[in-house]
Amino acid sequence: MGLFDQVLGALSGHPAGGNNALLESVLQLVNNPKTGGLGGLVQSFERGGLGNIVNSWVSTGQNLPISPEQIQSVLGNPVLQGLAEKLGISSEKIADSLATVLPQVVDHLTPNGQLPQNDALLSQGLDLLKGKLFG
Repeated sequence: MGLFDQVLGALSGHPAGGNNALLESVLQLVNNPKTGGLGGLVQSFERGGLGNIVNSWVSTGQNLPISPEQIQSVLGNPVLQGLAEKLGISSEKIADSLATVLPQVVDHLTPNGQLPQNDALLSQGLDLLKGKLFG
């Protein structure tokens, strides 16, 4: 099963999952230049005391799970509420959805076990993922 199929499979089996808007929101979250993109997101988790979890997503080994409460503690209510409003779901559901989807997206954006050094490479990967999903 390929990268895109795995992400799609993870989304389709989740409450907010069949919704392409969820994946689009996650991709925007990991590619947000205001927060430092994927590297900034990883640093946010590290600063929040969850470095071992987020680094497992980046590495080539098994992904450690994360709880919706841990997602909320790192991303904060304003981010979660904004995503929830955009998707028309509750903040609790978005935290639950992110706990399922975010580890897989980060894992698949770092197939060699390290963060991309070139932002253009990450953008290309995200564009490819969007193209596969959205036509």
